[in-house]
Amino acid sequence: MLFDTHAHLDEDAFSQDTDEVLARAVASGVTTMLAVATTVESSRATIALAARFPNVFASVGIHPNYAVQAKPGDWEAIEELASSPKVIAIGETGLDRYWDHTPFDVQLDYFRRQIELAGRRDVPFIVHCRESEPDVVAVLREMAGAGQLKGIMHSFCGGRATLDAALELGLHISFAGMLTFKKNVELRELTKTIPLNRLLIETDSPYLAPQPNRGKRNEPAFVRHTAECLAEVLGQTLDEIGTITTANARRLFGLSDVLG
Repeated sequence: MLFDTHAHLDEDAFSQDTDEVLARAVASGVTTMLAVATTVESSRATIALAARFPNVFASVGIHPNYAVQAKPGDWEAIEELASSPKVIAIGETGLDRYWDHTPFDVQLDYFRRQIELAGRRDVPFIVHCRESEPDVVAVLREMAGAGQLKGIMHSFCGGRATLDAALELGLHISFAGMLTFKKNVELRELTKTIPLNRLLIETDSPYLAPQPNRGKRNEPAFVRHTAECLAEVLGQTLDEIGTITTANARRLFGLSDVLG
């Protein structure tokens, strides 16, 4: 029983074989998937996928690398789409200093907007963080004020200070295929310090497939490999990690009653 909490199912990489991809996921024990958006058009596509497949849910949002392309009316469209059936998260949002696509002040503006929208909708927001850990933490602290936040550090590969801040502020930590890469010894060690009730797993498909599929197109079925790696590091069985991370996701996304 696995929950892929981050898959870009609307990407062109899946346009020819979506049904087969989702069938393989189910055959691998993936009971639920979150289709994560990056633009207004992507948000509409994730909603359409969620309407088509019972085991797929949707996020809506504007990725920091695409925020510079946002047109007048796009933000208002995201706000409207956020109330669509089966939309259970906002994002992918966050900050990125690796790619020089969007001016940083624009990234900050859209990050704050999406955290605020998630708060209004009472759903989690999904954080993209690339070479911008101090900046992300600063915004999270600013938006949390004296309280806590409902969010996910997506495809986490940060350091100790970022992890501690995220946990302090109430966020969940999601691991993708990079956890399985041989060089990421420190990342695997960090997982041992995370409360079990804050752990999530994801693929970030079609990107960054885990071992032993590294270099191939990633897909939700491969989340099993990340779960197996996490189980081994934490001294758990695959079934135990599947149960823990799926329960965490259902609780975070408000699906416990919906999915049973």
